[in-house]
Amino acid sequence: MPSRREYPRNTERCSFGRTPEKFTGSCKQPKERLRVFSENRSQVLGDFVVSDVIDLYKPEPSRLGVRRHEIAPPVLSVSKLVTSFRVAGRWAPVVDSISFEIGERETVAIVGESGSGKSVTALSIMRLNSPASSKVEGSITLEGQELLTLSQAEMRRIRGNDIAMIFQEPMTSLNPVLTIGFQIAESLILHRSLSRSEAELETIRLLEKVQIPAAKSRFHEYPHHFSGGMRQRVMIATALAGKPKLLIADEPTTALDVTIQAQILELIKELQKEEGMSVLFITHDMGVVAEIADRTVVMYAGQVVEAASTEDIFKRPEHPYTRSLLSAVSKLGSMKGRRRPMRFPIVDRTTGLSDVPNEVPDTVNETERPVLEVAGLTKRFEIRSSMFSSVKGRVYAVENVSFSVKSGETLALVGESGCGKSTTGRTVMRLTEPLSGSILLDGIDLLKLSRPELRKQRSRMQMIFQDPFASLNPRMNVGTAIIEPLLINARASRSEARDKVADLLQRVGLTPDMVNRFPHEFSGGQRQRICIARALALEPRLIVADEAVSALDVSVKAQVVNLMLDLQARMGLAYLFISHDMAVVERVSHRVAVMYLGEIVEIGPRESIFQNPQHPYTKRLLAAVPIADPARRLQKRLVSNDEIMSPVRPADYVPPVRQYRDVSPGHAVMIWGEEWERKNLTGSLNN
Repeated sequence: MPSRREYPRNTERCSFGRTPEKFTGSCKQPKERLRVFSENRSQVLGDFVVSDVIDLYKPEPSRLGVRRHEIAPPVLSVSKLVTSFRVAGRWAPVVDSISFEIGERETVAIVGESGSGKSVTALSIMRLNSPASSKVEGSITLEGQELLTLSQAEMRRIRGNDIAMIFQEPMTSLNPVLTIGFQIAESLILHRSLSRSEAELETIRLLEKVQIPAAKSRFHEYPHHFSGGMRQRVMIATALAGKPKLLIADEPTTALDVTIQAQILELIKELQKEEGMSVLFITHDMGVVAEIADRTVVMYAGQVVEAASTEDIFKRPEHPYTRSLLSAVSKLGSMKGRRRPMRFPIVDRTTGLSDVPNEVPDTVNETERPVLEVAGLTKRFEIRSSMFSSVKGRVYAVENVSFSVKSGETLALVGESGCGKSTTGRTVMRLTEPLSGSILLDGIDLLKLSRPELRKQRSRMQMIFQDPFASLNPRMNVGTAIIEPLLINARASRSEARDKVADLLQRVGLTPDMVNRFPHEFSGGQRQRICIARALALEPRLIVADEAVSALDVSVKAQVVNLMLDLQARMGLAYLFISHDMAVVERVSHRVAVMYLGEIVEIGPRESIFQNPQHPYTKRLLAAVPIADPARRLQKRLVSNDEIMSPVRPADYVPPVRQYRDVSPGHAVMIWGEEWERKNLTGSLNN
């Protein structure tokens, strides 16, 4: 092991070179910049030693996250915050000596990947960590009042009244057996001492304020009656009940579709302006950061590695980790003029050096018959009031869907939750039986096969699911999980299968020595790589990727997308790529099909769909994508607040016959009716 390198420890301002081995540049004005390295957490990376790749520096106060407020004191001040959890009898720091401030009416974003300490920081501010297993040190002041010295009773008065918090998943935050009106009114009675009738009136006013239609009639409805976006609006109304000075939003849009995300971001900005709140916004999505934040604090491994105005972070990122986050941001429109998919650039977190991404080779086989041909696919779910009652209605999940996928081609299936994307993917795999239609795999109609025949054909088509942890048996090591399909389908002996597993792990960027590890010993990105390795075990022709990268951090998402593109080029795989992330879809796909209420409303080459969208719903999806440009943050986006309509229809409903028109070669759009003109979407979404 090489000897530990001595890093500059004086207080001179030094400009360092890009490679860790060389620190170049001149030293200017003393006591302006200080590089700090955590000696007790250093580790070997390559041929040099750094401290968890953390490189803290202290230039002007704005890049430290410590902002000087000349006119008014900060609303929130966090100084040298250390949060530790008891692990094996010892205190392990998860948040390590971080400092930042939030001014009046200011929005500060904390960004970083899973495990960086973002949410623990928020919970520490709210003092919601369990005192039995956690320890919080340092200083947290709200308008000059120290929070860490308050009793639990005093802190309960602060929560709700002065600080409110919105969590990532509203369904787990709301009580499923209580109406939403009761839950909001309860907060008003507790914190503002209103009577029951006064609380009910104020609750209706708050519901109207967060733009929930028919607020009075929905007061008595339960959480499961609301969509994900509407439930998040209920959570915002609950947070506003106590008229807080600080709103903490912990990943409030991560689980939402792109159109609902745009609605929630615009709502938070409007409410902040009306209520005069300060906002601490926690996310891993740099596109969202550009939309909403005045300043940004970047966290990695529990420490702040960079903090500055959001515009500076995007235009002049200094830390390699910040540059790696920004390089993985999908920018809508970045593929203009490019015909084929393109890899994401990958930035080295230690050096800040980036590779140069190129377009992938032309992998589409235009001469052979398509690997997958779907025609008239229809799937409906019957609704009955009881097991033996007649059909009361039907969910029209997939209705007369047709498309094809060629060898080496990626067809992206996009749309909001409930549009029928995942049901289409599961029906193609015959995990769900369709009502009608045909599914041809290399010319063989899967719907006419018996169960034994279908099992043989299934080895030629595989599926990658959204949550890799739920896809893997927690009691089975990854080697066994990958070997299993080879043994079940009699593709190899046990010794041959072990050799094959080693090769598969190497193909997806892992090492053969990982075969004996269990799923919980891997990161989210590594688990998804394992699922991809398992899908490749039987050498399929088609892979259905159902939201395969949507749950991953931005940089891990870029790595997995690059892996899928490399495997496609090497093996000629056909991908049915199901996603609601339009920016990722633009990067990875050859063709795009847009679904709404179980039907394909527009389909065509990726460039045609993104550069010349025709259907109002396609325009709505594209207009809602966050733009990673802080200069546009103060511009008000005209976002429709309409929810996606319900696919539930009466039992006697007869679907209309749809007609399509050709826009250009391969680009077809459904002819829409008056309902879209009434929504007035086309005019409002061209901003």
